Amino acid sequence: MKQKPDLPFWKLWNLSFGFFGVQIAYALQSANISRIFATLGADPHDLSYFWILPPLMGILVQPIVGTFSDRTWCRYGRRIPYLFIGAVVAVIVMCLLPNAGSLGLAVGGAMLFGLIALMFLDTSINMAMQPFKMLVGDMVNEKQKARAYAIQSFLCNAGSVVGYIFPFLFTFLGIKNVADKGVVPDSVIWSFYIGAVILILCAIYTTMNVKEWNPQEYAEYNGQSEELKQDTTEDKGDWLSLLRKAPSTFWKVGLVQFFSWAAFLYLWNYSTGAIAETVWNTTDPGSEPFQEAGNWVGILFAVQAIGSVAWAVVLPMFKNTKVAYSVSLVIGGAGFVLIPFLHDQYLQIIPFLMIGAGWAAMLAMPFTFVTNALQGYGHMGAYLGLFNGTICIPQIVAAVCGGSVLGIVGSHQSNMMIVAGILMVCGSLAVANIKNK
Repeated sequence: MKQKPDLPFWKLWNLSFGFFGVQIAYALQSANISRIFATLGADPHDLSYFWILPPLMGILVQPIVGTFSDRTWCRYGRRIPYLFIGAVVAVIVMCLLPNAGSLGLAVGGAMLFGLIALMFLDTSINMAMQPFKMLVGDMVNEKQKARAYAIQSFLCNAGSVVGYIFPFLFTFLGIKNVADKGVVPDSVIWSFYIGAVILILCAIYTTMNVKEWNPQEYAEYNGQSEELKQDTTEDKGDWLSLLRKAPSTFWKVGLVQFFSWAAFLYLWNYSTGAIAETVWNTTDPGSEPFQEAGNWVGILFAVQAIGSVAWAVVLPMFKNTKVAYSVSLVIGGAGFVLIPFLHDQYLQIIPFLMIGAGWAAMLAMPFTFVTNALQGYGHMGAYLGLFNGTICIPQIVAAVCGGSVLGIVGSHQSNMMIVAGILMVCGSLAVANIKNK
């Protein structure tokens, strides 16, 4: 097996640049979906049900993209065709989703339209997102992987910041932040439009500037020539077989992810209502204060992304990776718990910076443990797709239980942040079961 060559900085940059546009789309979805459906008329106790579809589509799409891209070879490459197709579909849906309340449909019809659009949006985002981690795994040697994933993490968080601040920025520039009852404000609609334009430009840039290896080159550098020719009798590469053969680390990290991703589902689901309730003292989605709270949540999510970038610099300073992972989740959990107790919008910056520490660990640590454990297993794309799929399970569970949990905590969306904090601490305790690296 030939040694993969060192890549210059700009080739490493190009491998991940499209992630910037994809993450803008993902940020707009995570920060604004609950706001959109609340504006359309959804009851707070039902909001979590709208979040079932995104992870459900993720658990289906990510393993499929991983598995099929392992077996795809064409003139445009192995992973890039999936990236480009996903980006194109996402762009179309981003132009439709925020207009769900502007089509003259009844409340039920508007929410059904929005739900179908959300399903296609999350499917396409997942399809476009998966190839980037696989491109790094395919083309970057072990010595440069840390640098490549650091670049990817930077672009990921930079895209998040841009997507999160769009509604606030457009309101500042004079675009209306309120609309008729049941209609999404123009500040949100234009955020999705501009995000769609950036996404397709980033996808085109990646397609034009990244040249994947052909099958022969890939085999020389990865030592998997037989896998590229055909599946062997002993190793079909089907999902059940792969899961049965997965190393124990795969499942132990998955348990940590179960708690932490459930916590973030509640953040995305209830943060707008929690901030509106805690800071603006309103629960009326049609009011101007509620929409102001929605804009400020975008700023707080951007703060979270900045905190994530800052904490990512700190993480390598820990000598023990497990300690770094666990401490990060505890800090993030403490940030969640603080949210209901801070009634000033600017003080809310503190807990979201802390949540950024947990998010930084969730983005970096799991793949560090899992990719190390998977060395020599083959079917890397399929395994990473399955691993990404498994983190959708806690989101589905959390979404199904969300309405009931909200009732238990007194129907106060701010109290759901405390529930999220407890889940993060549970995740930090589960880190003890992981084999250290």
